[in-house]
Amino acid sequence: MSNSYLSHQVVLQFANIFQEHRKDLSALLLTSQKYLWLGSDETSTIERLSLIDTDKFTEHQQFRVSELIDLPAPESEELDIEGLAYADYYLWFVGSHSYKRKKPKVDKTDIKNIQRLATVVTEPNRYILGRIPLVDGQLFQHCSHPQNPDLQLNAAKLEVTNEGNLLMSALVDDPHLGYCVKAAIPGKDNGFDIEGIAIHKNQIFLGLRGPVLRGWAVMLEIELEDSNLGVMALQQIGEGNQKYKKHFLWLNGLGIRDLFMDGENLLILAGPTMDLDGPVQVYHWKNAVNSLENVLNYPDLLQNIPYGHREDHAEGMTLFHDVSGTPALLIVYDSPSATRLVGDSSVVADVFTLGIMNEVNNS
Repeated sequence: MSNSYLSHQVVLQFANIFQEHRKDLSALLLTSQKYLWLGSDETSTIERLSLIDTDKFTEHQQFRVSELIDLPAPESEELDIEGLAYADYYLWFVGSHSYKRKKPKVDKTDIKNIQRLATVVTEPNRYILGRIPLVDGQLFQHCSHPQNPDLQLNAAKLEVTNEGNLLMSALVDDPHLGYCVKAAIPGKDNGFDIEGIAIHKNQIFLGLRGPVLRGWAVMLEIELEDSNLGVMALQQIGEGNQKYKKHFLWLNGLGIRDLFMDGENLLILAGPTMDLDGPVQVYHWKNAVNSLENVLNYPDLLQNIPYGHREDHAEGMTLFHDVSGTPALLIVYDSPSATRLVGDSSVVADVFTLGIMNEVNNS
């Protein structure tokens, strides 16, 4: 394991409209021109910040997903964005695809809270897997391809169904994951829960926070094709004409919390599946894009990420090389500690140097 360390911290300064949601950041992506894209698991918007100094992102711009993609429910129902990725002038995002169990509240009686613990719900917007044209730091519903004016870029989502979308419909009878889907097991109860997306050419990798199966994390691989304007369908890519592939990864019993594609390799942010404090680690899955399905994989452990007591849970990860000048990761946290909150609308994120990355990439 690398002896990499906390290099420095950066301040993320949002507009006042995002004041509360700086505490529930769940997805992170740095793109060219030093734009930082962020998602929250409590909103239906995508945020963009711009680098103005080596330790500060600001000039907050908010994009309403409902203005770019047709949502199956009102935008007041959260998208629960858990992953962001970029490929070929598209910003991709994925919702959790999960059920949730209501949690106790301090202002309610024990009887009411026990009733809440028996209540499991889900929301249609959580099942959005979509792409939005991204050109010169702006998101569009439709626009021309910057390098080929005859080619149109169109926002689109995976077709929705009664089960959520085509992916969930395909997983209903899966021998490893189908029971979670049919039994409506909440994500934080080791149920089905997507918390990362990474893209290489036509391959789309989806990391599952849960279920973790006897200590093994699961990653799905899919490929999509346009079926109608604004709608995508799954292609048959797996064994037995399945519309997905499965990869099993040993992450020391942890689930996947975020992904980042580094060439043909995958960086994996791993953490507890359940709602608890526990180890948070970064793994390197070498040559991931060429991995066979239904194989047990053992990614390399690169880095331990600190975590707090009921706070500072790492949720988003992106490579920070373009800013730091050296191999590094930028990490954002859900439930940040009070010391991370700056002023009325800013929050502090961490930069970790990864010296081992040069060795890994050259091996």
